[in-house]
Amino acid sequence: MQSLLHLARQAAAAGAAVLGHRGSAAVDASSKSSDSDWVTAFDLAAERAVRGVIADSRPHDVITGEELGTTVPAGPSTGADRVRWSIDPLDGTTNFIRGILYYATSVAVADAAGTWLAGVVHAPALRRVYWASRGGGAWLSDDGSVRRLSGPDADRGRLLATGFSYDPATRSEQVGELGGLLSGFGDLRRLGSAALDLCLVADGTLDAFVERGLNEHDLAAGALIAEEAGVAVRRPDLTPMLDGGPGEAERLAAVTVAGPAELVAAVTSTSARSIDGPS
Repeated sequence: MQSLLHLARQAAAAGAAVLGHRGSAAVDASSKSSDSDWVTAFDLAAERAVRGVIADSRPHDVITGEELGTTVPAGPSTGADRVRWSIDPLDGTTNFIRGILYYATSVAVADAAGTWLAGVVHAPALRRVYWASRGGGAWLSDDGSVRRLSGPDADRGRLLATGFSYDPATRSEQVGELGGLLSGFGDLRRLGSAALDLCLVADGTLDAFVERGLNEHDLAAGALIAEEAGVAVRRPDLTPMLDGGPGEAERLAAVTVAGPAELVAAVTSTSARSIDGPS
C-alpha cells in the first residue's frame, strides 16, 4: 500500500507541475457541457503526465481519467493483482481559468474489490499536498510543513461547504435544498473544487461538505483523506466505472457527504427517500 501511495504522490506531483505553468502559457479553454463546464489544454496535459508516471511503474494497471476515459491494458496483472487508478487532472477548472487558487490534481487507487487504498490531492497554487493511505492516516504538507489531520474542531461554530451541478435543473434543486442543509451551521462556502472541499474538512478548515452529482474522480482521493482524518463520509453507490459508469440521471441523484455522523445519516436518509419515493 505504501508503494501505491508513493506512486500516487509522484503522479499527482507530475500533474500539478503541469498546472504550475499556468502563468506562462495560454489557458486555451473550451466548453464541454455548459457555459460553466470547461476543459483546457492544461487538463489534458496534466492527465497525460499523471498517466505517464503510473504507466512507467505499473503498465498493466487500469486507469480511469476525467478527460481520457478508461484504459484496460493487456498484460499479466489480472484479478486481485490489478488495481485501478482514478484521476482528476484539474479539479476546479473554472477556478483555474479565472486565476482563483482553489484547484488541484487528484489521484486515487483502488483494489480489485473497489476498496480505495491511497489518495493524493496536490494543490500547486496553494502549495499544499494532502494524502492518505487506508489505515495509515491523513496528512498535509503545507508549504513543506507536514502534519497529521484529525478533522474539524467540534467546539467552534460550524461551516458547511457545497457545490452546484452544471445541469440547470439540478442546480435549481440544489439551491432549494440549501435551507435544510444549513440548519445547525453558521455559514456556507462554495470553493469550486470538491476534492479540496473534502480535504478542507479533513484539516478542519471546513466542518462539513455536501454535494449532489459528483463523478468518481471528483471525490475518490478527497473522500479517503477525510475518512483517514476520522471524518464520517458517505460516498454515492454508483455503477462501477469498469461497467460503464453511472448514467447522467444516476449521477445527478447521488449525494456525497463528509462531516458529523449525524449530518451524514440525515442526508443519507433524505437522499434515499427522494430516490425511492414515500413509503
